[in-house]
Amino acid sequence: MADLTQSLMDDVAAMTGAPVQPVLSGRVLRFDGQMLECDGFPACVGSVCTVATTTGDLTLAEVIGFNRGRNQLFLYESGAPIQAGARVTMRDDGSMIAVGPGLLGRVTDALGDPLDELPAPVLADRWPLNGKTINPLARNPVREPLDVGVRVVNGLLTAGRGQRLGIIAGSGVGKSVLLSMMTRFSAADVIVVGLIGERAREVGAFVHEVLSPESRPRVSVVAVPADRSPLLRIRAAKRATAIAEYFRSQGKQVLLIMDSLTRVAHAQREIGLSLGEQPTVKGYPPSVVSLIPRLIERSGAGIGAEGAITAIYTVLADGDDTTNDPVVDTARAILDGHIVLSRAQAQMGIYPAVDVSQSISRVMGDIVDPRQAKAAQRFRQLVSLFLENRDLMLMGGYTPGQDAELDAAVKLWPQIVAYIRQGQGERADFAASSKALIALMPS
Repeated sequence: MADLTQSLMDDVAAMTGAPVQPVLSGRVLRFDGQMLECDGFPACVGSVCTVATTTGDLTLAEVIGFNRGRNQLFLYESGAPIQAGARVTMRDDGSMIAVGPGLLGRVTDALGDPLDELPAPVLADRWPLNGKTINPLARNPVREPLDVGVRVVNGLLTAGRGQRLGIIAGSGVGKSVLLSMMTRFSAADVIVVGLIGERAREVGAFVHEVLSPESRPRVSVVAVPADRSPLLRIRAAKRATAIAEYFRSQGKQVLLIMDSLTRVAHAQREIGLSLGEQPTVKGYPPSVVSLIPRLIERSGAGIGAEGAITAIYTVLADGDDTTNDPVVDTARAILDGHIVLSRAQAQMGIYPAVDVSQSISRVMGDIVDPRQAKAAQRFRQLVSLFLENRDLMLMGGYTPGQDAELDAAVKLWPQIVAYIRQGQGERADFAASSKALIALMPS
């Protein structure tokens, strides 16, 4: 049969003068509603295939592994009506994506299809979905701050161009609001937002807010809601990163916002357990621990005349546990700093609810004026001192004059709160944030 097929292909090629690409396909041998096995035609992990359904339509699946000469695939759409013997056909190897300036102002899904009910963007360039390896010694250093438009971050947790930051928070503490402020107010040339595994309502609200007439020309959104396949969630995270890498290669200063890294980890956990990986801490298989650094290390500064990707990843802390969650620990270890959002501050009405005493930017000391660095350290000390003694003061157990440092913290607390607090529609540029901090905390 193979010889006959090759002979027919040779005849067609001889008549048309062009080589005929073979159609790689097989038949479904096993299917459990989400994962299927088919004949082992040549395919790479990550290849996208079509699967025939009983309704006559085609559904998509991705190759995730091989088992005893069979291809293992995971469906993008669960519950598709597929019978044994259904044809599985290779569509593409899934390694390259279309990119270009046409993505700016658009909302696309994990496969690059538009979600904004506009025609598909015209994209002339291609970029590897899994990125290009960069020699770490060739990367440009982080030298300049990036203005994100949020006073507490600009002044106390300054982000450098090419830095990777994490926002660690529980649910309902104002994470999405902070991200929307950074998206609208940042001074980056291009902003790429990956909305991974969020509720559909939140995705719609976030997109409508950040794609304002002012910000639309420099924002590209990749969105996959929580009810989509885990493979689509992982692919969306990789696609958003690839888009950011493309614009970095064009010399742009890029802000990559990914909400959330935890949902990406949950998606990889589903895939890993489906493939038989053994769960470790809190049910996460080893592939999750390896995926997070691979994804994060793709961001950062470029080489030579390239720009930089300043990346902000949100990390959900289950039960507000910011110390024992394996995803939080892994992200904290690989990132260049983290911003912790405090539920206690949110309950006090302080938004953004940034806990400056638990947050840190590891590059701030190298990119800001020494006066600002010293003022930020003093600010952090006073905040920690006040919060540690707040309950004691509320019970009447503290008398002014006993501790000069605590007296200073109490006296300056209204100004400290005013500095942290910022309205959702208020922009605070970097120069003004630094100046206000130095004025508040004179040496």
